[in-house]
Order: sequence, then C-alpha cells, then structure tokens
Amino acid sequence: PPQNRNEIVSFDQDLILVAITSYILATLCLLNYLLARAEALRRAGVAFAIAGCGVQFYELVYRGTTTHVWPLTNLYGSLSLFAAMSVLIFLVFALRLGIWFMGGFVTALAAGFLAYALTWNEGYLPAVPALQSYWIKIHVPLVISAYASFLVAAVSSGLYLIKSYGERRLAAAASPASPELGRPGTRSIIVGDAPNLERAAASGNALALWLATLPTLAKLDVITYRIVSVGLPLLTLGIITGAWWAKEAWGAYWQWDPKENAALVSWIVYAVYMHLHTRPAWRGERSAWLCLVGFLTIVFCYLGVNIWISGLHSYKT
Repeated sequence: PPQNRNEIVSFDQDLILVAITSYILATLCLLNYLLARAEALRRAGVAFAIAGCGVQFYELVYRGTTTHVWPLTNLYGSLSLFAAMSVLIFLVFALRLGIWFMGGFVTALAAGFLAYALTWNEGYLPAVPALQSYWIKIHVPLVISAYASFLVAAVSSGLYLIKSYGERRLAAAASPASPELGRPGTRSIIVGDAPNLERAAASGNALALWLATLPTLAKLDVITYRIVSVGLPLLTLGIITGAWWAKEAWGAYWQWDPKENAALVSWIVYAVYMHLHTRPAWRGERSAWLCLVGFLTIVFCYLGVNIWISGLHSYKT
C-alpha cells in the first residue's frame, strides 16, 4: 500500500482513472444496448457501471481514512461523489423501473464530470475553519445526492423530448396533407398508442424502429416525475441543513450569498415542476423542458457560482 503523501495522491488518482475507464466501457455497452437491445450488452454495461461506482466510493473512503481530511471539502471530492451518486441513483431506479436504456447517457455524464474533477485535484490541504464542522458530513452529501437525482431526471426528460419530436415527425410524414399533426396542440394524437410510429416501424423506418424500443411517452414522463420527487426533498433538506450550518459558521441562517440564491432558484424551478405536473395540460413536453431548465440551474448553482462568482462558497482563488 502507499506509504507517503505522493504515493497516496498517485494511488488516489489511479482509482479515479479506473472509475472513468469503467464508466466509458459501461457507456459503450449501454449505448449499444439502447440500439440493439442485446441482453449481454446490458449485463456487461451494468457490471462496468457497478464496478466504477464501487471504485469511486472506495476512493472516497480511502482518501478520507489515509489523509484524515474529509474528502468532500473541495470541488475534486464533491465532483467525485456527484459522479458516483449519479450512477448509484440510476442503478437503484433501473432496478425498480427497468430504465436500463438510459444508462449509457448517465455513465457518459458521470465519466465527464469525473474527468473534470481531476483538473481540480489540489492535494490534501486541511479544510478552512468554516468547513471544519460536522455539518459538512450531512449537508454536502444531501445536496450532491439531489444534484445527482436531477442529472438522471434530465436524461429521462431528454429522451422524452427525442421520442416526442420523433413521433411528431413521423406523424407529419405519414399525413403530409394534414400538417396540423405536427403542431404542439395535437401531441395527444401522438402520445397515445402512436399508430404512426407503429406503422413506420412495421415498414422498416430506422428512426421508428429505434423509437419503438423506448417506453411510451407517458411512462417516460412518470419516470422523470418519480426521480424528481426524490431529488427535491433531498435538495430541501440540503438547503435547511446548509442554513443551520451557516448560522453556526457565520451567525445568520441566510446570507443572500450567490450560492444560496442560486440554490433557491433551483428549488423553486423543481417545486414549480412538481406543482404543474399535477395539471394534465403541463405533463409531457412542457414538464420535460422545465426539468431540463431545472438541471441547467443546478449546473450553474453547482459549478458556475462556485467557480466564476465570488462569494462564501466560491472556489475562486
């Protein structure tokens, strides 16, 4: 085992590289499974995803126990947890809902964020006084888990929109004399049994054959809703615990810091999503777009504010 600090840093990065490699292999297998639906590809992809996730959690524990520094005190550590939790949350939902077709996109994003994390590896510096609190072991995992849930929800929303617009295109092509079939106001004609999709698939249309392998639009919509219904409570708890931590560290529950404001905006977007989803007129494409907008606010809150905007949560030097 590594004996000195340099060896520990090197071994830690080796573990990250193993995880990235596992996620890339998982991506290749699961994207091919999305196209070919070969069970062997799914099993291989899931095995690589589990391996990468396991290596990541081992890396976080290893780093914390060998350096005696909580591994989530910097962007390197939090991005590592974000990637691992994204894959873990996907795997949990896939076991419950059978959403293996989404896996290639989730593992690709996990690999990308994890590779980006390597650019923020500054070694193992002691945490600043404000971070030397038991709250960091509660607040940060909650928030990162919420972010990871929203990443998985964004993938399902993206697939919903791809299938929705694909079906609309097929409907318009099947009825060139009725262009109104391609308009947003008529999407209920397509969302149901999707007869145009079935006819196009039967005729050998490549797009239709692929779209037919995806769940119905209604099911994709429900999948997104269920994932967001996990992420929003986690984000709520993360904001609440962050406020308690801020009270101890800075003397006030809310500082109107850019990070706090951005987190509040993200919370509002997803709360609006959950509320509007109860209305039939807002389910489907509108909800999918709102979910994607929500994830963009999460990316800005997580990376944009921390890196580019000065504040109490900034990583700027």
